[in-house]
Amino acid sequence: MDSPSESQKTSPDVTTWVAEYGDDLFRYALLQLRDRHAAEEVVQEAFLGALKNRRSFSGRGSERAWLYSILRNKIVDFIRARAKDRKEHSTPDSHDSINASFDELGRWKGEAIDWRLPDQSISDRELWALLHDCLDRLPTGQADAFVLSAMQDLASDEVCDELEISPSNLWVRLHRARLALAKCIGVNWFGNSEEPGNAP
Repeated sequence: MDSPSESQKTSPDVTTWVAEYGDDLFRYALLQLRDRHAAEEVVQEAFLGALKNRRSFSGRGSERAWLYSILRNKIVDFIRARAKDRKEHSTPDSHDSINASFDELGRWKGEAIDWRLPDQSISDRELWALLHDCLDRLPTGQADAFVLSAMQDLASDEVCDELEISPSNLWVRLHRARLALAKCIGVNWFGNSEEPGNAP
């Protein structure tokens, strides 16, 4: 029979997890899902999943990394379910205002966006907040493709499977998302007020 100290080692205190990691996990989920309710839901599911599978934590890595790994899986599950629901009820990205900036092959109609190094005094937290705002302006289909590919680091075939789209559709979504994000960040971070393609 285990002594109390040994039991505590194999049975983490969920209250401690929430206190130590809850805010960071929530911010991470909110950045990727762009919905407070959804972020709260996946974080709660991550903690429940961690509690259910706490004996699978080997201790070789950090507890924080283990919880983030569980949360990433919950985020992917949520995006998959949301994409499936949207596919059943609507045509993704069919009427978004960003479409006007692209040709029929998904190529940007304007000039290349001018990237400059940001002022180093501006904190990473502000950049992440801006990225969240810019992601929030994207059509959901584009944002989900970008999050899974660029932020969750899934392979293209995995993203296609999760969103139930073709490779060419994924390419178009990612291309549009990257250019729209570059434009949004260019205007709001670098102060570039020129519309791409309209610069003198």
